[in-house]
Amino acid sequence: MKSRSLFAFLLVVLFPAALMAEDAAAMFNSRCAPCHAKDGSGKTPMGKKIGAKALGSAEVQKLSDADLAKVISNGKGKMPPFGTKLSPEQIGELVKLIRSFAGK
Repeated sequence: MKSRSLFAFLLVVLFPAALMAEDAAAMFNSRCAPCHAKDGSGKTPMGKKIGAKALGSAEVQKLSDADLAKVISNGKGKMPPFGTKLSPEQIGELVKLIRSFAGK
């Protein structure tokens, strides 16, 4: 009985986190990668054309999480705003994903 409860608890706690991470990757690939590239380098034809930032660069990584969320939400320069298309939680997951590009 206890193992069943533990399994149910882990499923409830861990499964949503796994889904959010998967969702963040899918969101990034569909909304961000066309300009920033799947590796965050900004080395796509569109990214080069508009001067998309390399997400692992010191310039981007030095921004606070709140600043990154603000850029995603409101846009900046040629980057469009996503605040009306993504929830605050989704934007937070994208910020975490951007952090994974540090040093790349």
